[in-house]
Amino acid sequence: MRAVLILAALLLAGPAHAWGDYAHRLTARIAIAQLAPAARAEVRRLLRAEAGLATPDCRMASIEDASVWPDCVRARYRERFAFSAPWHYQNISLCEPFDINAKCWNGDCVTVQIPRQQAILADRSRPAHERLQALAFLVHFVGDLHQPLHIGDKDDRGGNDVRAAFGFKSFDRLNLHWIWDSDLAERALTEPPAISPARITPAQRRAWLGGTAGSNTASTVAGWARESWDISRTIAYPELKDTPDSCPLPAADKAALPRGTVSPAYVATATPAVRDQVTKAGTRIAFLINAALAGPPARR
Repeated sequence: MRAVLILAALLLAGPAHAWGDYAHRLTARIAIAQLAPAARAEVRRLLRAEAGLATPDCRMASIEDASVWPDCVRARYRERFAFSAPWHYQNISLCEPFDINAKCWNGDCVTVQIPRQQAILADRSRPAHERLQALAFLVHFVGDLHQPLHIGDKDDRGGNDVRAAFGFKSFDRLNLHWIWDSDLAERALTEPPAISPARITPAQRRAWLGGTAGSNTASTVAGWARESWDISRTIAYPELKDTPDSCPLPAADKAALPRGTVSPAYVATATPAVRDQVTKAGTRIAFLINAALAGPPARR
């Protein structure tokens, strides 16, 4: 009963805005295992500045906490952190060729904020609590970037305007974006074999990081965004049963909130993509943190 009440409260609160808590924390665990010793030590030092954030209802005692902190403060300290709301996504149209500059006014989108937050994290002249906040934003936003419906869009707010049924949950309770954030993600990520950093091969790590070493972070992030966009284009929307495969969604359908069904076949197709995206996100988080913090330790 308690779980049902929690779910109902979350649904009433409005559209989901990130990979769910489970997926974000898993990306953080994958990242932690791949941090260089110097970066790990600097993260521990920064975490001691938690009090400076003045967010006692949203703790940050670990990188796992940091991975969900940006969503927590949006809910608990809404007015203070309203500025960060558009930083969690970038609705790049699937109806046109991929354009990394689309839907990012004044840099208020996830692909711009990732390199900005990495730069703040790396700046040893800034107060520790500011760098800690940047760490949380960086970890969380890289996770968000890898949720395909935080990038791909059919003029429907990344699937938030598409009602969808999942298992015993009916259309009036869920939308496509929410399903990718929570129900689908948790199902995919808890299936065996367990996702573990130990299972990441050197070849996978090289492929996921590609030519990132020494390259421009913004262009690197654009490549990662393109991957998410492609998953939206090839899986998230077209595999949904009983939904018009048009782009953008017709005005009449949007007004009536189009409906679709997440079938067993949909889950089977989407599950490998979800697992790969979360594992890539954790590996890439570690890469960005190591790049920011692998230098000499900050003065204590």
